[in-house]
Amino acid sequence: MRIVVAGGTGFLGAPLVSLLAHDGHDVVVLTRGSRGGGGGPKVSQLTWTPNGEKGDWASAIEGAGAVVNLAGQSIAGQRWSAEQKRKIRDSRVQATRSLATAIRDAANPPPLFVSGSAVGYYGPLGAEPVTEAAPPGSDFLAGVCTEWEREAASAAGRTRVVYVRTGIVLEKDGGALPEMLPPFKFGVGGPVGSGRQYWPWIHRDDWLGMVRWAIATPTVTGAMNATAPNPVTNAEFARALGRALHRPAFMPAPAFALRLVLGEMADALLLAGQRAIPAKATQSGFTFKYTNLDQALLAIFR
Repeated sequence: MRIVVAGGTGFLGAPLVSLLAHDGHDVVVLTRGSRGGGGGPKVSQLTWTPNGEKGDWASAIEGAGAVVNLAGQSIAGQRWSAEQKRKIRDSRVQATRSLATAIRDAANPPPLFVSGSAVGYYGPLGAEPVTEAAPPGSDFLAGVCTEWEREAASAAGRTRVVYVRTGIVLEKDGGALPEMLPPFKFGVGGPVGSGRQYWPWIHRDDWLGMVRWAIATPTVTGAMNATAPNPVTNAEFARALGRALHRPAFMPAPAFALRLVLGEMADALLLAGQRAIPAKATQSGFTFKYTNLDQALLAIFR
């Protein structure tokens, strides 16, 4: 079938596009840049402007088998000024609004809309396990995720909608993991802050498998935590990463120093967390390849 992917050139989108094409699907990648190489005989690119409205690109939605929305500006990399926070929010909300509008207006709408979200939906929490049934938090990222999902939900009258609440996706060629490596390589790695905050992680292969499984499983709908079944504390994560790299992991990064450098972003991304578990996926029959963090890191670094 034909699958439309918005945000199909990034750390998650590019391998997802390759996987779907390998499965035999015709993949249309919506891109903000000029049209370049298609990425293979099963992949084409279509320029779009994700401004909250439809455009000529909406013709690709008509009759498609599924739409996958991964569009959105990175939440890391820059300190969160008011302008940066606006860009983070608008890049997700407006892109999702554009796609949902195209789906609602289609004469032959796709039967599935998979839309990105994040475990930040739950806000900063303690050690209590969190399933998809938990309410949203009240911090900045929770507000962004709530609006993001609300826009996707507007298409629910015409299609099945799945919100993928993604945790910390692990692979060595992108995402958060490469940013963690330098201190460990120099022998000064360790936990951040108290180390007691939970980090809900997932190997990228399992994230890709979960999205592929959601596309193929008609009973899956609504929110879905894209996290491994065994989240760990930050201190446990640091020790596992040290073992995988054969480096010490005892040097803590003080919370006050991180807040001084990163501001609000330090609490949202590093010093707080959620013990999010993939209740929907496990109860609905998804099989994880990597359920243990040591196992996942060994596969990445061996």
